[in-house]
Amino acid sequence: MNQLELLYEGRSKQIYKTDSDDRVIVRFKDDISAFYNIKRAIIENKGRLTCDISSMILGYLNSKGISTHFVERVGDDGQLCRVVDHVPVEVIVRNVVAGSMAKRLGLDEGIVPENTIFDLCLRRSDLGDPLINDHHAVALGLLSYEELAKMYEMSASINNYLVELFESVGITVVDFKIEFGRAADGSLVLADELSPDTCRLWDKATGERMDKDRFRRDLGRVRETYEEVAERLRNALK
Repeated sequence: MNQLELLYEGRSKQIYKTDSDDRVIVRFKDDISAFYNIKRAIIENKGRLTCDISSMILGYLNSKGISTHFVERVGDDGQLCRVVDHVPVEVIVRNVVAGSMAKRLGLDEGIVPENTIFDLCLRRSDLGDPLINDHHAVALGLLSYEELAKMYEMSASINNYLVELFESVGITVVDFKIEFGRAADGSLVLADELSPDTCRLWDKATGERMDKDRFRRDLGRVRETYEEVAERLRNALK
């Protein structure tokens, strides 16, 4: 599969056309950002590490019957992915109260609710990616109620598999955010990365943060922590 011209470049990834109409190559960059790109840095080898972690997780989910856009790893920092029509809605799955939810609702971080919480956000950075509900998504023509039900079902299954996987390596999945797309047949597929950039992960023994909060909160050791997450997953999935 040959990599052709650049189709899109975001803060952390580049998407390239290939010589197949139904495949693209996604390249992960060393850039890291927070607070809508106000805080930015470049961390050596971060692209390789996030690609490594996301490839392992998406491959694991594929093996469990979750439909994703991931096909295979391409080099150190790339993934061959299916072409999908992205839905501009982000699903945030929360197992533990943290981050924006704690701030928004005046709650202490670390509270474990009895239920799993699903937030929907409209992917509009110019509006601050606002929270929306199912009725908003339907009114905006983004999803049908049937698709929303399927999206929640898939998100719950993804959460169950992630919790199981990370429990096996001593990590709590606090929360994570994902996006979906429509495949050529109209079915919904997971069309996003899963890495410490998009998941909030806490070490079960120490409570240490093992995700992008290390960058957001100036905790240091970002690359080293990502390396540890990758190594734990690699050992678990051998």
